[in-house]
Amino acid sequence: MTNATAEVRTLPGLDGAWTRFALRRLGRLLVSVWVLVTAAFLMIHLIPGDPVRAALGTTAPLSLVRARRAALGLDDPLVVQYAHYLRDLFAGRLGTSMTSGLPVSQIIGDRLPATLGVAGYAFALAIAVSIPLGLVMAVLTRGGRGRPAELAFTSTSVVLAAIPEFLLAVGLVFVFGVHLGWVPVAGRSGPDSYVLPVLSLAVGPAAVLARIVRVETLGVLQADFIRTVRAKRLPDRFIYLRHALPNALTATITLGGLLLSAMVAGTVLVENVFAWPGLGSTIVQSILAKDYPVVQGVVLVYGVGVLAVNLAVDVALALLDPRSTIRES
Repeated sequence: MTNATAEVRTLPGLDGAWTRFALRRLGRLLVSVWVLVTAAFLMIHLIPGDPVRAALGTTAPLSLVRARRAALGLDDPLVVQYAHYLRDLFAGRLGTSMTSGLPVSQIIGDRLPATLGVAGYAFALAIAVSIPLGLVMAVLTRGGRGRPAELAFTSTSVVLAAIPEFLLAVGLVFVFGVHLGWVPVAGRSGPDSYVLPVLSLAVGPAAVLARIVRVETLGVLQADFIRTVRAKRLPDRFIYLRHALPNALTATITLGGLLLSAMVAGTVLVENVFAWPGLGSTIVQSILAKDYPVVQGVVLVYGVGVLAVNLAVDVALALLDPRSTIRES
């Protein structure tokens, strides 16, 4: 713990504020999880069609369909089914796939690492590119200097951020996979198979984050404390990295958390373009097959992942600026 953070936490009343902050965030998380679980449960009842008939086929005898519905508890009242669903969730049971007969938890466990891998690498790449790029562009264009560089950076970042992930994925496949043949275009066969999916997910967020870092850094460089630091004739590298960058990261962390959530959701499209064996391709296949237990399970995983990212962003902001974040939340 740094001295600054220690001093902040010893301010009168801040310890109680930390407790209230934690309780509020925990309460919001629990309510959000309950809403997510309820929405996932209602999904199977709101989507038109009979999932049992879809799984068994149109030629299956009516007696078999009825027996299957009874075995799954689909003939019970909705409240009873909801209670059973919550009971199974607390016990760690997500149900059984209607098409493969495998436990949903096993299917998710097999496919989750592939999704986490491509989303994690894409987020790491976006952060590794956007923060240095935004900082450098802020230094080059501060005080109205470097107009051509500013125009080129802004135009390029706007265009890259506006391209949808799936369209960028198709373009990368055509150029680097089909035309040049440098990397595989489908499947998860090795390290080089990550290149195109990761780039498809990372390019847009990296462009957005770089613009935010540049704007925030420009604002920090005009602050009075930066002028004071400059008056001490400290090295520029020390000024930018030690004083300017940390103060510009608050908005970057907030937006970065939102973009990470969007990246996780974007895997649904990107995985189908690259035939990636993750949750994104699994949920699409399950929707087409009306395998609703798998759809429910994958939706829960995606939803809980987004909630976890949002919670991590809130905690990170509170650690960076405890006085404002905790007391205002």
